[in-house]
Amino acid sequence: MMIGPTLPAELKAALDGKLQGFSRTDAAQRSQKISTAYRAGGGSATIKSEADALAYALARMPATYAAVAASLNALTEIAPGFAPETLLDVGAGPGTASWAAAEAFPSLQDFTLLDANASLSRLALELARDSTRLAECRYLPGDAGGNLAEVSQADLVVASYIIGELNEGDQRKLADAMWAKARHALVVIEPGTPAGYARILALRQQLIAAGAYVAAPCPHEKPCPLIAPDWCHFSQRLPRSQAHRQIKGAEVPFEDERFIYVALTRTPPAARAARVLTPPDVGKAEINAKLCTEAGIALTKVPRRDKPAYADARRWRWGDAIMSES
Repeated sequence: MMIGPTLPAELKAALDGKLQGFSRTDAAQRSQKISTAYRAGGGSATIKSEADALAYALARMPATYAAVAASLNALTEIAPGFAPETLLDVGAGPGTASWAAAEAFPSLQDFTLLDANASLSRLALELARDSTRLAECRYLPGDAGGNLAEVSQADLVVASYIIGELNEGDQRKLADAMWAKARHALVVIEPGTPAGYARILALRQQLIAAGAYVAAPCPHEKPCPLIAPDWCHFSQRLPRSQAHRQIKGAEVPFEDERFIYVALTRTPPAARAARVLTPPDVGKAEINAKLCTEAGIALTKVPRRDKPAYADARRWRWGDAIMSES
């Protein structure tokens, strides 16, 4: 089941409820301070209060949710029979990835969230309190790396926007620990920057060496064929609510979240899909598309005279899986 990029109605209602009496100006100032700290390479240590946590959630939850949703959609497209019952959300923050996973997988029954930030964990539990799916979730405080040793395996492990907060050595330890807890699949999402791509590449290489298979976005386990300064990343457009625009100080009614992800599985995918790496160039005579294929990068031309193939290629979007190349 493919899910949309917008927050589920229950989560939106819970956030709107928290907004009552909350100053948008104060939220904007707090979120700006937190964003500056993240961009400088810091983590969630700047989020020290309920107001900080709510400001962060209002500013970042919509975009993070959209990126996680797109990443989980990519996994379900390649592994349509995957029906996890247990989830482990590493570096869960306000619980964004758990909400997305609950939407993507109706089979999920058990949710365990890990995060060291007490303010974010309190907010996550408050947002989930009246949820039909997440009300019984477990949130374990403390360092995710340390807590991973204590928790049971889960069918699906998700880590969104967390590994960038760690040094290189801790990133490798966390990757091994998460893979050890993933009974069937691990999905890791990072910002779609060259640095985020480099972190995903390193984790991908490390876990392929440990026996993982790549379900998405790559159609192979070979080294990435892209050559610097090019890098792999994707974009998800999402609408902005009035409150979201106010807190972000934005006029545009939508946001484009750039992200990079890898979905790793214990068993090889039944089918491999080429991946659209950039927005296709739709011309009058032909469509030009850059695809990542099992054989490497393919610059594919689909002529207009091949009407069925052209009509099919017109529907291609950046990030799409193409099950059979034209």
